Amino acid sequence: MELEDILYGRVTVDEPVLVALLDSRAVQRLRGVLQHGITGLLGITHPVTRYDHSVGVMLLVRRLGAPLDEQIAALLHDVSHTAFSHVLDHVLGAAVEQSYHEQVKADYVARTDLPDLLAAHGYDWRAFLHEDGYPLLEQPAPALCADRLDYFLRDCYYLKLAGTGDIAHVLAHLTVWDEQIVTDDLDVARWLAYTYLAADDASWSNFREVGLYEVTAEAIRLALACGAVEQADFWGTDVALWERLRAADDPAVRAQVRLISPATQFVWDDAAPDFTVRTKLRTLDPAVLIDGSARSLSALDPAFAVHRARYLARKDGAWPMRAVPPPAGQAGVG
Repeated sequence: MELEDILYGRVTVDEPVLVALLDSRAVQRLRGVLQHGITGLLGITHPVTRYDHSVGVMLLVRRLGAPLDEQIAALLHDVSHTAFSHVLDHVLGAAVEQSYHEQVKADYVARTDLPDLLAAHGYDWRAFLHEDGYPLLEQPAPALCADRLDYFLRDCYYLKLAGTGDIAHVLAHLTVWDEQIVTDDLDVARWLAYTYLAADDASWSNFREVGLYEVTAEAIRLALACGAVEQADFWGTDVALWERLRAADDPAVRAQVRLISPATQFVWDDAAPDFTVRTKLRTLDPAVLIDGSARSLSALDPAFAVHRARYLARKDGAWPMRAVPPPAGQAGVG
């Protein structure tokens, strides 16, 4: 199978288990699940799919010499994401943790075509449920890992925070030390860390994007309560769930869906917020390999450590938000 990726170029995958997994119904469903949930559907962020990212993480660990089982784990690491991705964490009041897809992974995978497919190739599907057993794939934040690096570099490209040359330079300076991804260049570590903060501010913890996640979450909660949406809808695609929301007859749902629009504005309002929300803040503190040992950028560069701490302090806490509805005729997407 020939894969063409915006970050890693053309790669040939010829391992039968990987080819079969790429064609599986469970992995193919991810083509209809956007990385950025509702903001991708609205056109605010680029419509990167969970499929794009999952394949990318597999290609990155492959590039770094990961064994086949870790490549499988990388490809499947996001397979249990629901439609609208992390919007569902907001539905459940867990926007800071953003771990619902991990909590339900075993139950979801058991219902898919993956267990039989993996068994046919000599694997137990349960071996791939917990990413922390694969050190290139996953590391505790804020360390480098393939999952974190792929979504970051992919988003950086579309946010115009990085060009293909920047990305190629970063990839050329990634290496593996003590079963962890590190960089061998201090300047690359600085670029990674500062640009990662810029991406977090521009998108992942952006005030407007968080607001849109929360108003979408409330629409889903209302739709669940009146029966316009069922939990089974979470395991389909973004477009299918969006159509269920838009088709709801309930007046409260319809009013809430009207707020799900690029034209909706969000303001900080301590006095009369529509809701308060805490969100996940993302930072990176890359390990740098110097003279045969790896140390974190924050240990090597005190100025960055201060900058990172100030960023977290500035954005931490509950945000009181008021939604300003769009003018008539500008709600939602077609």
